[in-house]
Amino acid sequence: MEIGKLSVLMPVYDEAATLTQVVERVMAVKVEKEIIIIDDSSTDHSWEVIQQLAQRWPDVVKPLRHERNQGKGAALRTAVPHIDGDIVVTQDADLEYDPADYPRLLAPFASPEVQVVYGSRNLQRNPRSSLSFYWGGRLLSWLVNLLYGCRITDEATGYKLFRSDLFRSLDIQADGFEFCPEVTAKVLRRGIVIHEVPISYQPRSRAEGKKIRWQDGAIAIWMLLRYRWKKLTPSVE
Repeated sequence: MEIGKLSVLMPVYDEAATLTQVVERVMAVKVEKEIIIIDDSSTDHSWEVIQQLAQRWPDVVKPLRHERNQGKGAALRTAVPHIDGDIVVTQDADLEYDPADYPRLLAPFASPEVQVVYGSRNLQRNPRSSLSFYWGGRLLSWLVNLLYGCRITDEATGYKLFRSDLFRSLDIQADGFEFCPEVTAKVLRRGIVIHEVPISYQPRSRAEGKKIRWQDGAIAIWMLLRYRWKKLTPSVE
């Protein structure tokens, strides 16, 4: 089965230092693609870099911009009306995740039954940013498995792939990093299996620009609990 076109959704906030390299890595992957870059009102010169990238690859890069900072979830929500691809992948604008993993992430979609694929940092040996960050992620995965009766190893992964029609139908409400538990919960509430494949991972420190904080972990736990019993609209249940 043909996988089709890939829509790469890339939220950006103050990532001018790495943005060009990330986009070059995405462009190097031999798959039909579009790259939707959403600048979430960066305070550095990320927007200028995005415009340069759009000029460099005008048929691939779609530049979008928020006038005020709203968060990762809001940026991905902004991208939804602009998606033309068959598969959606979320791509961070730093260098923690490697687009060279796209082929293995896309491979399961050769089966028409596969709707969602997560890239797991825990299915192969990878460096860890910190013990607290690592075990916090493992805790979230354990909680998802307990609440939703699944078996996943990396709920908080930055590489989440969906068939585009499904992604549009999830009706994302999150503004920030709680996007991850929201979409995970909504997918599992529908009875959709999340397939996982191993990916590489090069963590960065807070000094290097890592933005997730312990409060985001607490919010993620609350979201998982909330959506487990929340009455959902027919489009997301």
